[in-house]
Amino acid sequence: MKTIVKVGAGCLGALGAWCLLLRPRRGQPGWEAMEGVRFAHRGLHDMALGVPENSMTAFRRAVESGFGAELDVHLMADGELAVVHDSDLERLCGVDVRIEDLTAADLREHPLLGTQETIPLFRDVLALFEGRTPLVIELKVERGNAAALTDAVMAALEGWNGTYCLESFHPGVLLRLKEGYPHVLRGQLSQDFLKDSEVHGLSLPVRFMLTQLLTTAFTRPDFIAYKWQDRGNVGLRLMRALYGVHEVGWTVRDRQTMEMLDKAGVASIFEGFLP
Repeated sequence: MKTIVKVGAGCLGALGAWCLLLRPRRGQPGWEAMEGVRFAHRGLHDMALGVPENSMTAFRRAVESGFGAELDVHLMADGELAVVHDSDLERLCGVDVRIEDLTAADLREHPLLGTQETIPLFRDVLALFEGRTPLVIELKVERGNAAALTDAVMAALEGWNGTYCLESFHPGVLLRLKEGYPHVLRGQLSQDFLKDSEVHGLSLPVRFMLTQLLTTAFTRPDFIAYKWQDRGNVGLRLMRALYGVHEVGWTVRDRQTMEMLDKAGVASIFEGFLP
């Protein structure tokens, strides 16, 4: 009996510690401006219409339709910021080159998916959205540049008259925001990394920590952006139940899923249909 009691107490203690590790930051103002907004994933793109992802036309279509947008930002060799999802431009531009090795002047030489569109600069996208619909801005860390990327994005946002939040899969971005830019809404991107043993070459312990959101102990995010198919994850469920953490679901591809997430109080990042 004593052994059972000790084991039970140990389990309760471990659960309590886990719950403490999962505490997000609470009460940061600004989230109310993001609520009820539909966020077009990489803009309102549609290749059937010749509109590629993360293009100026895709972002213009989102704004004109009253949607916010989710977009991806990389730091280039000249310190400029490019809006593109992949670091490797093979899929989008058909060239074996990394966006981090290019400059702003190089972008005109790399059309997106065979169209007349080219990779936009972050400052041009910001100008389009200024004073209009909100942005969910994902920071894409490469080659250990989390701090430099975060600082460059924040410099670009200084004085910008718009609504936004920042998110990243990389906890280093959230740490930089926590330490240097505490006024900014920050979010941890994640999914069930345990489903894929080869994802990004991450070790099992790292994949477990990211899946269960254990970096929250250090980064204290305002929201969690989780792959909606994986939102049964225990760590996320505990954060919602105990702390009411804000949640964003990605990527939603049908109206039924969006309605389900709406009922759960989850903001949706969508593509492939019009809500």
